Amino acid sequence: MVGLPMVGKTTIFNLVTESGAETSNFLTGKTEINTGMARVRDERVDYLTAVFKPRRTVYAQVQCSDVPGLVRGASQGQGVGNQFLDGIREADLLVHVVRAFENENVPHVDGGVDPLRDIETVSMELLFADMELLEKRIDRIKSGKKVKKEAAAELAVLQKCLAALENEIPLHSAGLSEEERLSLRNYNFFTEKPVILVVNTDERQFKSHDYPQKNALEAMAREKGLELVEVCGRLEMEINELPPEDRELFLADLGVKELGVDRLVRAAYGQLGLISFLTAGEDEVKAWTIHRGSTAKKAAGKIHSDIERGFIRAEVVAFEDLHALGSMAMVKEKGLARLEGKDYIVKDGDIINFRFNV
Repeated sequence: MVGLPMVGKTTIFNLVTESGAETSNFLTGKTEINTGMARVRDERVDYLTAVFKPRRTVYAQVQCSDVPGLVRGASQGQGVGNQFLDGIREADLLVHVVRAFENENVPHVDGGVDPLRDIETVSMELLFADMELLEKRIDRIKSGKKVKKEAAAELAVLQKCLAALENEIPLHSAGLSEEERLSLRNYNFFTEKPVILVVNTDERQFKSHDYPQKNALEAMAREKGLELVEVCGRLEMEINELPPEDRELFLADLGVKELGVDRLVRAAYGQLGLISFLTAGEDEVKAWTIHRGSTAKKAAGKIHSDIERGFIRAEVVAFEDLHALGSMAMVKEKGLARLEGKDYIVKDGDIINFRFNV
């Protein structure tokens, strides 16, 4: 999670990870990175739990890090600088939290609410951070006594990337070939990562479904192919503190089916190219995370390497069939339970029991 200071980033981090990281209404200059696990809420897991009544229920999770707020000029050492960004270079996805909420008790670091300006500020700081990394690597290659053939090829790609960034073109739009992208895979550039925009609104904006620059933000997101999620951090924190039964009533009164932070985590899961297959029984109902396009044998390895090694068959039931018929017995009676081989491509929501022998 990246963004300017005091945009509600840590509040949203606390919501998605159910953590208690410290928040502040003032610029604190903190430099630590908060890390936690975000649960991917899944109605299919809830349904299977109601059917099988297991001893344990396990949802899919994604790891989330909350980075201290960036300020204009961070890449040149302003504020607390941007050294801490190195701590999230390994991240697969950036969630950019943007402030739309009005609150006179929480001053805006740039003097007033302007979401488009704030997006530009953070985007440029991430671009400058990539430029700094590129310049250091280019200098290191050039300063060598002899530039080997592989290094010369890498140098050409790095210089192409630097030229793009100097023209304010992020690396995901720099026209790199697949081969060129592969040569950069160990760098983890920020401007090459997918981005989700999170607009943090206040309660009035949340209820009216309107906030400053909404149309312009939505147009920009469409143009750049970015997913945009609206969250009211302060209100959702209050809702989260209610007992479950009161929470559902509160959401119903607001005319909302689910919290914005739940949509955010699910959006991140999708953007990362992840899906869940499910296992269900009296001991446990669990969502297992795999990459889209994984085979049944590969999915078996998520449970245990022995199951992958001794894979025989996968007994597969589509969640939709179980949900429609109400029981595994009815699914089997209708002939909808299938046996699949090792090359079967697992679908999101498949309920699987693996047959194996080791």
